[in-house]
Amino acid sequence: MNDLRSEFEQAARDIKRFGERPDNDTLLQLYAFYKQGSDGDVHGCQPGFFDFIGTAKQEAWAKLKGMPQDEAMRQYISLVRQLLP
Repeated sequence: MNDLRSEFEQAARDIKRFGERPDNDTLLQLYAFYKQGSDGDVHGCQPGFFDFIGTAKQEAWAKLKGMPQDEAMRQYISLVRQLLP
């Protein structure tokens, strides 16, 4: 798990250096996999009605409820690798 955690953290650093901004659906996938991998199942308050971005993020994360954290980390790493040149 330690190797997976370090790969996960490296992928999070790598994506910040990505030159071209991914489309919104891909950004939501990245966010959801990252949150599930780092925090586990969705928790916290639901964003306000007019917080469309916050709501989209919360919903994307909620779709992964029950996914093991290590699987979410693997999915995140895989998606980052697909995006990087």
